[in-house]
Amino acid sequence: MKDLRIIYMGTPEFAVPSLEILVEHQFNVVAVITAPDKPKGRGQKLTTSPVKDCAVKHNIPVLQPTNLKAPEFIEELKSYNANLQIVVAFRMLPEVVWNMPEIGTFNLHASLLPQYRGAAPINWAIINGEKETGVSTFFLQHEIDTGKIIFQEKEAIRENDTVGDLYERLMQLGSKLVLKTVEAIQADSYPQINQDESQELKSAPKIFRETCEIKWDQPTEMVYNFIRGLSPYPAAWTEILDKNLKVFIVEKTPLDERLKSLVPGQYDSDNKTYLRFRTADGAINVKELQIQGKKRMNIEDFLRGNQVN
Repeated sequence: MKDLRIIYMGTPEFAVPSLEILVEHQFNVVAVITAPDKPKGRGQKLTTSPVKDCAVKHNIPVLQPTNLKAPEFIEELKSYNANLQIVVAFRMLPEVVWNMPEIGTFNLHASLLPQYRGAAPINWAIINGEKETGVSTFFLQHEIDTGKIIFQEKEAIRENDTVGDLYERLMQLGSKLVLKTVEAIQADSYPQINQDESQELKSAPKIFRETCEIKWDQPTEMVYNFIRGLSPYPAAWTEILDKNLKVFIVEKTPLDERLKSLVPGQYDSDNKTYLRFRTADGAINVKELQIQGKKRMNIEDFLRGNQVN
């Protein structure tokens, strides 16, 4: 059995269960590295990351470097004498950091690598209409998300899953995989499998606001997957009443005579209970949305305050 001294790196909520499960199973997490505190909201009050909050709760030392290559940070990192580093939803690491521990640095990635390498794997799996995804642990090396795979776990994507739904399940599944990986490393019995580059690879690049605009001239299924794959964040959007409209929850709806007379992008509403947008081969009925300057609401509440026809 190896005596592990672990440095844990992560920032958002997604990385919290993995840290919690390591503490719960009494692994020696000697320090946590997370993003610097950030000003947030109208008062610009400094806000801590979910991972920092978790570390403070468990009395684990916290490092918040602005520059991961800074000599003083590298020296401080070395002083912990960690022999394993774990990365869950953190930024890119320079080689001087990921190559420091004797055993290496492993990452939890929310896809079945080598598919969906990149910053937004959960979004793109839904946008592309996949029926299955999962989580992978792998050792870091030079090229992003290309290192040797340790373990993987599959997860079905349900017909009406949003990113929010799938994120929650993969967050919990991922924490169990992190624990399994650490236990295997401690026992000095773990696989290191080369990623299969022979298959056609789909990537998961970062998503920007301009790429979130809904293209109503696409088939209904594509539009439906696109909206689910961006809900609740960053949210697919369109324009209505000369304002930006974020769309969160939708359903596919068949064409009736009224919808058949519309072209893709045009919409139909009774101004009370429904708002339906024409697509290339059908229509999408909007159930939850958020118009610019207002909070998220269901369609009935929205139409009570907005006449769209």
